[in-house]
Amino acid sequence: MSIRNRSLSFVCGLILLVAGAVAIQGQVTDSQTTTGPAPNFRAVPSGAKMKFQGVVIERNADTFTIRDRTRTDYQVRISDNTSVKTYGGFLSSGKKYPVTDLLRGLIVEVEGRGDAQGEIVADKIRFNESDMRAAITSDTRVTPVEENQRKIAGQMDELYAVAQEARQQVAAVNERVSALDEYDTQQSVAVTFNVNSAVLSAEARQQLDNFATKALATSGYMIEVSGHTDSTGGEAKNMRLSRDRAEAVVEYLTVNHKIPARRFITPMGYGKAEAVADNSTAAGRAQNRRVEAKLLINRGLTGSNKTPETQP
Repeated sequence: MSIRNRSLSFVCGLILLVAGAVAIQGQVTDSQTTTGPAPNFRAVPSGAKMKFQGVVIERNADTFTIRDRTRTDYQVRISDNTSVKTYGGFLSSGKKYPVTDLLRGLIVEVEGRGDAQGEIVADKIRFNESDMRAAITSDTRVTPVEENQRKIAGQMDELYAVAQEARQQVAAVNERVSALDEYDTQQSVAVTFNVNSAVLSAEARQQLDNFATKALATSGYMIEVSGHTDSTGGEAKNMRLSRDRAEAVVEYLTVNHKIPARRFITPMGYGKAEAVADNSTAAGRAQNRRVEAKLLINRGLTGSNKTPETQP
């Protein structure tokens, strides 16, 4: 089983574990309460200004669910105008982050106003630099979670601690992985690159143009982008090159086709780890020097459990 598949299994297991912890807490803190369906989102009056802290427990393309310390859930809507930063910094300005880095398990402070649907339209989202750093700068391998399981006692404060520790363990395997539980691949494209290059060829741009046209005609989509190299060159160089190739594809789709940044799951570079062809031949190496872009559709919008993947 590959590292990526092990990571998927780990995150799926963690989500089930965290859900179980919340259920246990409800039983322990109030043994007289009858177990029933999960509560609905707390509606926010239209125009009401709110500012509170909680943990992100679910993320979709334009919204995410936040749970505060009273176990109340709110639906938060993000837009291109939402300011996403860390606390502090020079003149308390903080460091900006893209909305795609709002990961499940991240403890955030949200400030915004209610809309007509009872959601909070976020003006500002703030969090600690230390919480985010582990999720976007490390290439840490996934480690066992038995110790975390023993620590879960069914209290909300412990849920915060376990979520943060789990994010440090999975590091680079973040929202890009967890979103696969809720999205099916509708379309995919693989564009190739010249040796030691992250520059898109004319053919690659044409492939991405077709891919973008289909994406923009789709509702509730997200895009997963992964970069790869052949086996030549050093490990560190290949990792950088694979990330540069993935970022080149994201930049092209964003700048040339105006696809919002929030539609992209954090792009990843895998170096030479996931070859699709034989690296001992020139033809095989050419296939491995690639970026794969996948159009992911929310399973709830398709009305089916599985959407067949189609190739362009």
